[in-house]
Amino acid sequence: MLALRPQIAKMKIQTYLKIALALLIPAAANAQKINFTEFDLKNGLHVILHEDHSTPIVAVTVMYHVGSKNETAGRSGMAHFFEHLLFEGSEYIGRGEYARYVENAGGALNANTTQDRTFYYDLLPSNQLELGLWLESERMLHAKVEIAGIETQREVVKEEKRLRIDNQPYGTLFQETLDHAYNVHPYSWAPIGSMTDLNAAQEADFQAFYKMFYVPNNAVLSIAGDITIKEATELVKKYFSEIPRGAGPIVRPSAVEPVNQGEVRDSIKVKDQLPLVVQAYHIPAQGTKDFYAVDMLNKLLADGSSSRLNRAIVEEKELALFSSAFTYETEDPGLTMAFSLANMGVDPSQVEAAMNEEFERVKNELISEKEFQKLRNQIENDFITRNQSVAGIAESLANYHMYLGDANLINTEIDKYMAVTREDLMNAAKKYYTKENRVVLYFVHDPSLLNE
Repeated sequence: MLALRPQIAKMKIQTYLKIALALLIPAAANAQKINFTEFDLKNGLHVILHEDHSTPIVAVTVMYHVGSKNETAGRSGMAHFFEHLLFEGSEYIGRGEYARYVENAGGALNANTTQDRTFYYDLLPSNQLELGLWLESERMLHAKVEIAGIETQREVVKEEKRLRIDNQPYGTLFQETLDHAYNVHPYSWAPIGSMTDLNAAQEADFQAFYKMFYVPNNAVLSIAGDITIKEATELVKKYFSEIPRGAGPIVRPSAVEPVNQGEVRDSIKVKDQLPLVVQAYHIPAQGTKDFYAVDMLNKLLADGSSSRLNRAIVEEKELALFSSAFTYETEDPGLTMAFSLANMGVDPSQVEAAMNEEFERVKNELISEKEFQKLRNQIENDFITRNQSVAGIAESLANYHMYLGDANLINTEIDKYMAVTREDLMNAAKKYYTKENRVVLYFVHDPSLLNE
């Protein structure tokens, strides 16, 4: 049954436009409750279905609970590697044909990997729902994990690393920050991993990784769009119910990063001309009360041209070309990072001092009611925007179930942000924005590197 190929209809050019617009067109009116149905198959696969007939598009997505933190030292990069490898085909899909099936049906597809999960999605005309389910069931059950595809994708990943990291300005920023911030936890390496590790990995390593993590009891199948719950449920059972549960236990990292005992500080030599100052602070895992406060502080400091860091350091003091920050929403305790690119001739210590002033302000002064309301409005807008497409809804439902065990947070998590008070923001700043809890890195120009 699982080997059957659904009939593929030839679609008109308008379908491609509809797929592209599916990422932008609201799947429902803003702020409306998102209804969904969820159930488990006997093999452990969790299924979430959202019915929305606003556009003739369906998002078929599978999220596997495996990211770079599930890798072992010496084999980093495996999760990201599989993001590429599992487009190589399967027992019933020839090499290079996976994308062709979707594109010939007028659809689009992609995948991405984080520290905690790997996410695959197919955006298709809704009459091609069965195609998407067949393709994803093949990925889960019959993927080709063999030397030909492994060697091909090794070169693809190497080229991606060259383009995205090695040849990008300050391309090592993420990896250097993680390396300095973590001593014990596997968050210490970036998802793209080490090319040395990937080169050392053997076919058996890849096959073992696939057998452990790419199993139904380690996945969430989330479907959103122009479907009926009854038909989708029947098709899900048709294509996924016979896939066997994983044979052994799924290994999760048990390491807990100890509390910082003091500031970590270093200077990193780079080819880039202007100094870059990075400050990273350890923060709690997503879904915790303090996480919501820290995430709101991050937006206060860095979201938009009127944010505090940009206004103070870039516009008023003219010490930096830009200043920004972002929070890592991770399953285990993560980081919030702020970074500023110094103007020509400005010493990075001046930039750091100006950044510290803004961190001290949020620790010692309540933000005004006006600024607080603006911040709440930004949070609410971001929350709504995230779920304005069927693809976004499918991903959010899977994320909430996988990380926090409650898919309905797609409707209610905003309440947790709205419950944060001005006092909570100041208390979180005092707790986490401390010298002892941070990593400070200066990325400084080294002329000798230009010849490498």
